[in-house]
Amino acid sequence: MMDWENLRHFVALGQTGSLSAAARLLKVDHATVSRRLQALEGELKTRLVERLPRSTPLTEVGQQVLALALQMQASAYGIERLALGQSSQMSGKVTLSAPPILASQFFAGLMQTFHALHPGIRLAVSSQAQQISLSRREADIAVRLSRPKDAANVARKLGTMPFGLYASKDYVHARSPSQWQFITYEESLAETALQRWMLAAANGRPVVCEVSDIVSQHMAARTGVGVTALPRFLADKDATLQRLPFEDAEFEPEIWLVLHADLQNSRVIRAVIDFVVNATEPFREQLP
Repeated sequence: MMDWENLRHFVALGQTGSLSAAARLLKVDHATVSRRLQALEGELKTRLVERLPRSTPLTEVGQQVLALALQMQASAYGIERLALGQSSQMSGKVTLSAPPILASQFFAGLMQTFHALHPGIRLAVSSQAQQISLSRREADIAVRLSRPKDAANVARKLGTMPFGLYASKDYVHARSPSQWQFITYEESLAETALQRWMLAAANGRPVVCEVSDIVSQHMAARTGVGVTALPRFLADKDATLQRLPFEDAEFEPEIWLVLHADLQNSRVIRAVIDFVVNATEPFREQLP
């Protein structure tokens, strides 16, 4: 019988295309992936990858093994979801994936409240800008800022997260919109909806600096260097900032709660869902 761990490392290699990328995905070192691959090839007595100087493409047999291994992996995750979905226990770990701004500035502040309600459940809040796979159990529940499309998942709209333009109360050009300078995202985030909205709001006015995340934008705005877009639930509570007048359409991404359909009847998952729904009530004030 094959060692499943060897096969799991091979699947990561097949999905990512390189030993180093597979190592990052699995959070192991490069040598571990290489050793597991060699062990699997030894078990199967066949070569699964071509070891080229700059890449590790799969052989024809490797591609066939990968297709079957992905089916095995999907079935394994399905078994895990089935067991969790049917469990009546109110204990264990539940992972909630959320965008960084909500993970750090909203959900992290509610951990004590949740623990007091459900001391047997260990809630893990994972801050992730990219969408993760609920089918592969990369998280049990996800909060997303766009409407989900995966047919295997069920979703519920939690509300909207309106943004506004903000600057420090000491910003020298606050009353002179023609002189505003903007804090935007760096090039790697150039195609995000928020970046496009900010550049449209700037309307040709200069960008004074670029950062990589909303938390950095918040901190930069507090220094008085320029104007940026921030979620109103966060910036309106900051006494050092002022919301600037802006007559064009606001940026209001929708907030969605998403989980795999197999988990919707799990008691422990329902406990986290109910908590998230109740906690996000203020965001539903924006809904018509």
